[in-house]
Amino acid sequence: MQIMVDISDEDVKLIQQLLDSFAVDEFNTHGKLDLQVLAGLLLEDAALAWRRPGSWEGANMLQVLSSHGYQVRTRA
Repeated sequence: MQIMVDISDEDVKLIQQLLDSFAVDEFNTHGKLDLQVLAGLLLEDAALAWRRPGSWEGANMLQVLSSHGYQVRTRA
């Protein structure tokens, strides 16, 4: 699936500065981060919140979503 997202020019600039600040390290999960890789990584972590409850990736994503006012109902 492909998605399109509108991001302000200012946010793109700030995100790119953040991405450029990461050291290139062979011991990471997704290689060098760019906007597309970052978006995919975050969406994968959102899926992990449901697929593997209790995983640190999923739990951290739930924390981010909670800080924006989104509360997850428990799985049935």
